[in-house]
Amino acid sequence: MTRVATVTMQQTLSSAIQRSQQNLATSQLQLATEKKVNDYAGLGLDAVRTLSAKSMLSQQETYKSNIGRVSTTLSLYQANLEAVDGSMSDLREELYSAVGTGNSPGLQDIISEAFASLRTALNAQEAGTPLFAGSQTSDTPFLPETLEDTVGLDAADAFTNDDVRLSTRAGDGLDVQYGIGASDIASGLIPAFRALAEAGPFGETLTDEQTKAINDALGLLDTGIAQVRSVNAANGRKQAQVETLSSRADDRVTLLTQSIGEIEDADLGQVAIDISQRQTILQASYSVFTQLNAMSLVNYLD
Repeated sequence: MTRVATVTMQQTLSSAIQRSQQNLATSQLQLATEKKVNDYAGLGLDAVRTLSAKSMLSQQETYKSNIGRVSTTLSLYQANLEAVDGSMSDLREELYSAVGTGNSPGLQDIISEAFASLRTALNAQEAGTPLFAGSQTSDTPFLPETLEDTVGLDAADAFTNDDVRLSTRAGDGLDVQYGIGASDIASGLIPAFRALAEAGPFGETLTDEQTKAINDALGLLDTGIAQVRSVNAANGRKQAQVETLSSRADDRVTLLTQSIGEIEDADLGQVAIDISQRQTILQASYSVFTQLNAMSLVNYLD
């Protein structure tokens, strides 16, 4: 039976339906991937710009990661330096009290515990590597194991660390050098502990010689504490520098991410509208195609 619709009309409408299906599929893919296109070819002239921005983003993220690791290490430095400062300050107060009263019950244990606290801080580790050893990571940077080991000990012989400092790339052409050696922290404290060890052991009361030795040790201890605080202050300045660099890296990562997103990311609100419109168009095309195929001359013959 001859139909009203011609083959040409059917082909034209079929092509329109295929285009509508393709457009709908494209919008659905954008919704699923949240991207405008799935390859760089689809970006056209923006492809080069996007590739360049992604390379810069990767570089900035590396800098940010490097800075993050340095920041963690500097925080560990700070924690141990403050532990040394705290324990030495407490020891100083105990020594002044003993000299003032002439009584020294438990003083020997207090001195030994302060030394043990110092040793623990100086031999602290990060991921199994000594913090204050420089490049000499095979040995602990602080050698004496007990207070008695400081008797007759030269301060230089108490440490195994070297002067090598770590460095990390924190920006384009910018390297941050950091690191603290155990000798940088405690070389001034060893003479104080040596004086106390050689004057001991301390009993319930102090002898005149022990009182004099403690007074001498207090002067040395004050020098050692000042050294610890100076190192901690320098570490604080390095932390401030690293924090500034971290903020800059964050800003650059955000800027580059936004720049890439403006090119690649789909507007999901617009995509949702497009899907709705294209579904409506496709449904209308199906309806027209069905009606066209159903038409016949018979319907118009008397």
